[in-house]
Parts: sequence; C-alpha cells; structure tokens
Amino acid sequence: MTETSTQKGHPKGLWVLFGTEMWERFNYYGMRAVLVLFMTKALLFDKVFASNLYGSYTSLVYLTPLIGGYIADRYWGNQRSIIAGGLVMAIGEFILFFCGSTYASSPDLSTLFFFSGLGLMIAGNGFFKPNISSLVGQLYPKNDQRIDPAYTIFYMGINVGGAIGPFVCGLVGDTGDPADFKWAFLAGGIAMLISVVVQLLFHKKYVTGPDNKVLGLTPENSPAVWTKPIAMILGLAAFSSLAIGMLYIDAKVVSYLTYLLAGAAIFIFAMVMSDKTLTKFEKHRVIVLFAVVFFVIFFWSAFEQAGASLTFFAEEQTQRDLGFFVVPSSWFQSLNSVFVVSFAPVFAWLWLKLGKKDPSAPTKMAIGLLLLAVGYLWIAFGVKNVGAGIKVSMIWLTGMYVLHTWGELCLSPIGLSLANKLAPFKYASLLMAVWFLGNAFANKLAGVLSALYPENGKTTQFLGYQMNSLYDFFMLFVAMAGVASLILFLLTKKLQTMMHTETK
Repeated sequence: MTETSTQKGHPKGLWVLFGTEMWERFNYYGMRAVLVLFMTKALLFDKVFASNLYGSYTSLVYLTPLIGGYIADRYWGNQRSIIAGGLVMAIGEFILFFCGSTYASSPDLSTLFFFSGLGLMIAGNGFFKPNISSLVGQLYPKNDQRIDPAYTIFYMGINVGGAIGPFVCGLVGDTGDPADFKWAFLAGGIAMLISVVVQLLFHKKYVTGPDNKVLGLTPENSPAVWTKPIAMILGLAAFSSLAIGMLYIDAKVVSYLTYLLAGAAIFIFAMVMSDKTLTKFEKHRVIVLFAVVFFVIFFWSAFEQAGASLTFFAEEQTQRDLGFFVVPSSWFQSLNSVFVVSFAPVFAWLWLKLGKKDPSAPTKMAIGLLLLAVGYLWIAFGVKNVGAGIKVSMIWLTGMYVLHTWGELCLSPIGLSLANKLAPFKYASLLMAVWFLGNAFANKLAGVLSALYPENGKTTQFLGYQMNSLYDFFMLFVAMAGVASLILFLLTKKLQTMMHTETK
C-alpha cells in the first residue's frame, strides 16, 4: 500500500470496529433504558435504592476495563478479549431475561438472577470496552490527521446502536405491563451475539495496522497457558463471580466503591509514573490525561442522569400523550444518540474546517462542559414555577438533550482520541481504561445525585445546597458543570504545553 493511498478515506477495519461496537451499544443502551423502570415497576425497589444501584452498576461497568485492558495488553490480546467479553455479556442479558420471567412467581430466585445478570454484564464489558476503543487509533500511523475524524465516525457507530437499542427495547419491554420488560433483555442479548459474530467473521481480514499486520492478536511473550480455553473459561467465571459480589456488597452491605475508585486511580498513576523506561515528555502527557479525566467526572455525573433521574422525570413529569399514542419514557434515551448521529458529521467537518484555528482538545472539552450547563439551565427554566402534578412539554427534555449532545461531541470523541495520542504504547489499553475510570467515578456520583431527586414535597441536599423543587435540582448541575468548565478554560494553555505534541 503506497503512502498516498493510506491517506485516502478510512481503512475498512474502522467499519468492522464500527459494526462490532454498534451492536454492543444496542445491547447496553437498550437494557439501560429500561433498567430503573424494571427495578421500580417490576422488582418494586424504591427510587433512592434503584438510583444508587443504577450508579453502582454503571460505575462498575466502567471500572472493570482496568482489568480487561491489562489482561489484553499482557496475555489475551484485543480480539480474544472482545469476543470473550461479548459472550459473557450476552449470557448476562439472557439471565436478566429469566429474572424478568420469574420476579412475580419466585422473588428470591429473581433477585439472584438480577444481580447475576448485572454482574456478568459488568465483567464482560471489562474485556470488551477498552479493547475495541484502543484498536481504532492503531489503524493509523502516529499523528495521522484522520484519527480525530475516525474516532468521531466510531462514536457514530456507538450512537447508531445507542439510538436503536432504547427504541427497540422500549417498544417491546416498556409497554406499561411489567411482565414485558423481559423482552427488552432478550433483544439486548441477541444484539450482543450479532456483535460477536461481526468480530469473528471480519476482524482478521480487515482490522490491520499501517504495516498491514492484523491488530489485537496475542501479545508477544504471552504464556501459552493463559490462552487455553479452560483457563479462559475459569478466569472469566471467577471474574464474573467477583463482579456479582462487588455489586451486591456495594448495594446491600456497605457502599465502598468511591474508595475503591480513588485507590485504583492513585495506584495506576503511581505505577505508570514510576516506570523508568518512560521519558519526561511521556510522563507529562500522562499527567495531562489524568487532569482531563478529572474534569470529565463533572461532565458525566451530570450527563448520566439520563438513565435515572431524567427517566423518572420523563415518566412522571413530562406530557407524553400524543392523543393517539403515549410515548414510552424509555424512548427519550434514544434522543441523545439520534442527535449524535445527526450532528457528528457536522462537528467532524467543523474541526477540519477550522484548520489552524481548531481549538486544542482541552479547550473543546471545556466547551463541552459549558454546553452541558446550558442544557440544564434550559430545562430548569422549563420547570420553574410549575405547580405540583403539572406535566411539562416534551420540548424541554428534547432541547436539553440537543445541548447535551453538542457538549458530548466536544468532549467524548475528542477525549477518546486524546487518550490514544497521549498514552505510551506499552500502556495503550490500560490508559484507555483510565478514561473509563473517570466515567466510573462519574456514574457512581450520578447515582448518588439521582437519589436526591426531589418529589412529593421532599427536601434533599448536597454539600449544604438544599433542593425543594426540580428547578433547584437542575440548577445543581448548572453550577457543577459551569464551574468545572471555567476552571478547565483557565488551564487549557498549561495543559496544551505539557502535551508536547504538534497535534491538538
């Protein structure tokens, strides 16, 4: 392949990764769209417990890539990890299907199925998520200008699945009859199997690097015993059991996740920074990556209200009756993905069009936080002075999701690309997992904040800030995201200098 041809379009491997990720996101977002509704309507959990459990689940989903990324780097390779993780997630969805089939007749058995299914989803995602993302950047030569647009295209794949999943799972599961939630889980499991099949059929043919070598195969010097089927099955079973136990303990016994997340971040930072084979410039880039991840926590903790408090808002406070059809509340979780697919090409074009005036990655991320704050300001005005029991127009939720999507397009694909650029090659998957560690912090915090959702005259508070109404609740996120945006804007020049790279 000539130097000229490498610069035309994108490699076919990008579309293989696009398809693999698309079906997995169908599975994840489809299940997530009905999860808190299933907990409150079928399992009859109260909203505070459901919100905290939702936060713990989504937090662990983003924590386990630390383990999966490390094992892939050292022992299994990316492709083997993606397939193994995908199969475990499919099994998790089928167990949740049995949970949805037995909750009325056998509550104890249903509870066992529920925590087991979520635990398998957590464990499988740990092997799937960091490995699929890190392969995207490896398709291109270092500093190739196509990397940013490639991650935006890849992000569209995520959101095609994210748009279709809640729509299909909401259509078959969120019918008003709690017994139908099981069909949403079944649909997610089938989508996960399709994702695995795409990977099995096309990876070795098309997912190749600039040197035409297949990416993501078994690492050099990996002990053969680690890749034997029996060792992999036993390892996955043990890891899945650990994930089930971690979720159950955090939800039912003691909430420890926040401390575990802080410990994991400190340990990884210390391990990477103490590596004497890394240069001073490489260590500076690692510092930038961790700094950016810190600010990302404020973005996702507000953004991820979509799966909990904003679902309650859609269900109870939003006028969804069109006269001929009542819009399922779970469908609102498709809006973000629909808007991403609509606007991602615009943002990809905009960054290229700006050329030398293209903002640095930290600046784009600060803009993303600002847009998130504006989105919450919009919906806060929508509910201001609205009396109890009065439902508001769907335009308020819809407008908020538009603004949040613009913010996400400034922050998330840019952050994925930045993690790929800044990470030393030997820590590529592990430091990609650090990006998801920020999401883990944010999702745990999102669950805690969602539990403060004020209803029926209840007063809640966070760090001394009292919330008596939905207006007060939404203004909390305006303040959080707005202050974080301002601080990041002030730090962008310093961070850009420490990146020591010609690219932004």
